[in-house]
Amino acid sequence: MSDRPVNVRFLCTHNSARSILVEAVLNHICKARFMAFSAGSSPRDNQQPNPLALQVLGAAGIATDGVHSKSWDELGAASAPQMNLVITVCDNAAGEVCPFWSGHPATAHWGYADPSEDEGSEEQKLEGFRKTLQAIRHRIDLLVNLPPHHLDKLALQTSARELARS
Repeated sequence: MSDRPVNVRFLCTHNSARSILVEAVLNHICKARFMAFSAGSSPRDNQQPNPLALQVLGAAGIATDGVHSKSWDELGAASAPQMNLVITVCDNAAGEVCPFWSGHPATAHWGYADPSEDEGSEEQKLEGFRKTLQAIRHRIDLLVNLPPHHLDKLALQTSARELARS
């Protein structure tokens, strides 16, 4: 890879919880080496990031400025940055037919349970988001610490897929 950041797109169905969490975490940890974007295959009308996702990010000291729910069509526009890696973070998005991504980026699937589906008290729901954030943080820490030779296109795909087992 060059001196430019590795552009990573994280996809989920609604782009309100998991993909928002992982975008914010990667940009917080290593924005100089990676640039994260998130999108959804079918965000609902007027979709917004889940307030609990924003709350756990804020509690972890991770900025959420500019984070918003959007369709993957927005990130597929000709004016959008070219991606090096596309990672689905929910099983629904992983099973969908994705649009053509220019540049043929590497792909991987990192499945996480949807914390927005957790039931119980507000504290129990927050705990679900915290656990998801912790799992995401673990994989992102591994990704950003890959040696540079693991970031060329083929190695990046292999490495990202192997991280799914971490």
